Formats: sequence, structure tokens, C-alpha cells
Amino acid sequence: MLAAKVFFILVGFIQQPLLKGVMGLAGYGALSGRVLPISNILNNVIVSGSTQSVSRLVAQNPRHQHAALRHALRIHTPIAGAVAIGFIVFAPIYTRFQGAPHILLPLLVMSGVALLYGLYAPLIGYLNGRGQFVRQASLDVLFATLRTVLLVGGSYLLGKLFGLGVLGACLGFVGAAALILPIALRWTGTGSSDPNASLPPARAYLTQWFMISGAQLAMNALMQSDISILGHCLSKQASQGAWLADPSKASDEWLGVYRACQLFAFLPYQLLFSVTQVLFPMLARAHSDGDHERVRALVLRGSRIALLLCGLLVSIVVTLPGSLLHFAYGSDVAERGATTLRLLASGMSAFALLALALTILTSLGRERWSLAITFGSSAVVAVVMLVVVRNAPFGEPQLLRTALTMAAVLAAAFVVATVSVHRRASVFFPISTFLRVFVVVVTLALAGRALPILSRVLTPVAAALVALFYFAMLALTRELSRFDLDLVRSVFKRRAS
Repeated sequence: MLAAKVFFILVGFIQQPLLKGVMGLAGYGALSGRVLPISNILNNVIVSGSTQSVSRLVAQNPRHQHAALRHALRIHTPIAGAVAIGFIVFAPIYTRFQGAPHILLPLLVMSGVALLYGLYAPLIGYLNGRGQFVRQASLDVLFATLRTVLLVGGSYLLGKLFGLGVLGACLGFVGAAALILPIALRWTGTGSSDPNASLPPARAYLTQWFMISGAQLAMNALMQSDISILGHCLSKQASQGAWLADPSKASDEWLGVYRACQLFAFLPYQLLFSVTQVLFPMLARAHSDGDHERVRALVLRGSRIALLLCGLLVSIVVTLPGSLLHFAYGSDVAERGATTLRLLASGMSAFALLALALTILTSLGRERWSLAITFGSSAVVAVVMLVVVRNAPFGEPQLLRTALTMAAVLAAAFVVATVSVHRRASVFFPISTFLRVFVVVVTLALAGRALPILSRVLTPVAAALVALFYFAMLALTRELSRFDLDLVRSVFKRRAS
């Protein structure tokens, strides 16, 4: 799962700069800053909520897994249709809020992705609940590849022929989702009926699905609300800027800069998502069995691994923000976004760990409290941004205020979630590990302020050196030991055998 997630991240790195190169900064901002964020809120909710719900259903019915899949598909198929129709109705409202009429048709096309994801996600949940992580990871790898090829290819073709690069990218996204669905069905089938299976009625299952999906909705709203509201604020200020020759293009360009910063800031969350996908069914099973000691052990081990991985990626980003942006997007984006990225990466490290904490709470039956934390945080972000960002000077000042708002709100939410996990599981990540990682990351961030923007050739070398320094410092503080090295070796030995 971790290897697949690394591949997914690398493909994303290729995809985003290619889209910027094909579409230009303004087109990239319109797609990645206006169309995809609101679409991904819905898509990620469908994928995460359905995957977790079906995974739990399958894991809790080991003798009737095929019947559990058939039961889940009967429920999720009409949900997928209803969600797609709802998105079509919502698209014009969101377009007016953004002040960007040119995104309406691409948004309507993205309703097709919502429909296909609604059918695809239960199949992934079935694989996850059965512990078939290799097949699940294989689908992740294949879909990431298909999506990148068709997104970039569709954008290039329609952009060259008709000047509709954003629409072409959305059509490519739909095509990738349409291709991956039959492949997943080939591996899972559609299940079978079993009169002896004792499965929860549809109403009880939907109640659980709504709780999990509600938490995921709030989590993804929290993850994407900053760029969506920033798009509204940029458009408002640009429309009042008489000095701008093309207000729409100018606001899309600055939105593209912020999305470029998000690409790197979200790295810890993307990597830790693989940890939560493996940890969730294990915790759900242990909690269902009443094995409190195993729950404690899983929480402690999983959270420590997540914290170490999060610290590694954050240390690289906060040390080399300008160089990373220059490496992927060029000097124009690096000059505009380096300071914003350093601030945003700090906040998103808290978001990555918050996501882990909320996954633990959800798997231990605390869906309502998880929902309250995430919805509350999303509401605070929206209110604060509309106050402090909407009337800020156009351009970089709006980006900086957005990043500061996210960092402050996410840090507060992480503290609340950490206390909640301790109360429920009596343990979370070791405080000594947190302090050591924090000190190392801050040290590297301070050192990075003295570094210039490096060339594309030197940036990967510098990133590798930062990673080596990070591990060396943790080894010197005795956070990393021979036990950790032996654990990594054992994983690779098992894969080799």
C-alpha cells in the first residue's frame, strides 16, 4: 500500500506540471483551483466513505463476504445516481460563487466521475475488508496512470483544437474512471446472495454510511475549502482592479500558484492515507472483538510510523519550498509562492496527523465526535477566510492570509483530536517521538531560510540530503534504532520471498 501511494504521489507530480505546461498558468488555475477542488470534495467523500463502510461490513462478516458485497452494491448503486444528479444541480450555484462562468460546463462533465466513483468505491472497500491490499494497491497504480494520461491528453487535444483545455481534461478524467471500473469488477465480481448471512438492514447500514461519509465530507471540505474560498476572494478583488487587463485570467493565475503550493503541502496527508487504509480494518476488527490491548498496540505503532513519515516530508518541503516549486512549475510560480508554501506545509502537517486521529476515532466507533471536529474546523476556516482574505490586497497577500488561516485552524483541531484519541484508546503517538520530530523539522526549516532557489538539477540532490539529515538526527536522538531497521529489512525480505 505504501509503495502504491508513493507511485500515486509521483504520478501526481508528473501530472500537475504537465497540465500547467499544456494549459498555461491561468488554465491550470481554473482547472485545479476551481473545478477539481469542489469535484474532489464529492469524489473523495464517495471513495473514502464507501470504502470504509464496505470494508467494515466485509471485515465483520468473514464467513459471508460475497453476500456482504452484493448487499453493499444494492445500496450504493442508487446512491451513486443520486449524488451525480445532485452535483449537476449544484454546479451553477458554485459557478456563481466563484465568479467564473467558464467553469460551468467542465463541472457538469465531472458529474460523470461522481457516478462512476460511486460504483467503483464499494469494490475497493470489498478488497480492503478482505485484506487484499496488493490488488487494491494495483488498482491505485493503474488508475493513477490512466487518469494522468487521459487528463493531460484530453487537455492537450481540446486545447489545441478548440481552446477548451479545461473541458478536455475533465472528459479525460471521466474516461479514466470508465476504464478502471470494469477492471475492478473483473477482480471482485458482484457478490452473491446468501440467505444464511446475517447482514444489517439497509437503514442501519445507511446510518453508518452517512456518519462515515459525513466525517469524510467535513474532512475534504476542510482540505479544499481554502482554495475554493480563495477563488471567490481573488475573483472579487480582481473584478475591482481597474489596473488588470484580464481580471479572470489574473485571478486564475494566482489560484494556480496556490494549487502548486498545495501539491507539495498535501504530500504528508497523501502518504499517511495509505497508513490509515491499512490501520482502519485492523482497528475495526480489534474493537469489534473487544481486544483493548491490540487496539492500544495498533494505535501506538500506526501513529508512530505516521508521525515519522509526516516529519520526513514536511522537513523537505519547509527547507526547500522555492526550489521545489521551481523544479515542478518554473521560476514564475516559485517567485510567487515560496513563502506561501512554507506556511501552508506547516499547517498541512497538522492536517495529515488530524486525519490519522479522526480515522482512529471513526474505527473505534466515535463517528459523531469525529464529525463534530471536522465540521467545526471547516466552518471556522470559511468564516475566518471570508473576513481576513476577502478584502485583502489582490494576489500574494491573499495567498499568505489563506495559508496562515489554515495553519492556525488545523493546529487547533489537531490538539482537540489528539486529546480525544487519548481518552478513547488511552494512547496515541509517543510524546517523545513528537518532540524529536518537531525539533528536527524546525531546525531544518530555519536552515532552509538561508538557502537560495536551487536549479532543477540540484533540487533532488538537496532533497535527498535533507532526508538523510532528518534520519541522522532521529538516530542521534535515539528515536530510530536497530529495531526499526530490522523491521524495514523484514518487510523487503517477505516481499522478495
